[in-house]
Amino acid sequence: MNDSRSRLKPEVCAYLERIGYEGSTENSAEVLARLQECHLHRVPYENFDILRRKPLSLELDDLIDKIIVRRRGGYCFELNALFGWLLRELGYSVTDFVARFWRDEPNPPPKQRHHVLKVEVDGAFYLCDVGVGGIVPLRPIKLTEGEVHVQGSESYRMERDGQFGWVLCESHHGQWRWLYSFTEEPKLPKDFIMATYWCENAPESIFTRNPMAAVRTAEGRNTIAGEQFRIFTSEGVKTLTPHSKEEYNEALRTYFGIVLE
Repeated sequence: MNDSRSRLKPEVCAYLERIGYEGSTENSAEVLARLQECHLHRVPYENFDILRRKPLSLELDDLIDKIIVRRRGGYCFELNALFGWLLRELGYSVTDFVARFWRDEPNPPPKQRHHVLKVEVDGAFYLCDVGVGGIVPLRPIKLTEGEVHVQGSESYRMERDGQFGWVLCESHHGQWRWLYSFTEEPKLPKDFIMATYWCENAPESIFTRNPMAAVRTAEGRNTIAGEQFRIFTSEGVKTLTPHSKEEYNEALRTYFGIVLE
């Protein structure tokens, strides 16, 4: 064990093992990027507790138990809360914001329902996010207006809007479109309780309708669309539709590492 890791709490070491991170824990933009990449490749986005009507908890001990000990996933209010805790434990300066999601939503979206992080490192500020089921930046995005960030086949940039504040934009068929927006009003953990309650219980919430799961892989990503599992690789898309509960649970374990109690 390296010297920097030997000083960490056991829960932090367990988190690093959970996401498969074995490198330095010294503060730097590169380490921050690797932590986010590892998280997105190991911890799935998923809403199965919501579908099973199991109330979510944003308490740290409960998040550690669910995501680290039981090796489950979660959605933005769970995943970014725990990732923000990890970064703070490693010495990063982290600020929590609530965002308005624009992709695939009415214009304007009806609700601020997304949790994002601003992280300061090496004298610069970065947007970090491990809590989206769709395609989002694999690496942190510097909070600099207009700078284009190319990440493989994806491109992103930050814009400023007079009403909605910072806007993360993605290149889509040659055009820039809004992904989500946020203003720089710091949020406390209790500020997310009402937002997650709405997402868990509102009839119009997308999280209460169908199964959602997504995780990055070395070749692409694995997702669930309705009852169909979709495995994206460099060779194309493989689809799988389980025909029994046993087959479904086995596919969850195989493609997402999820074992439902």
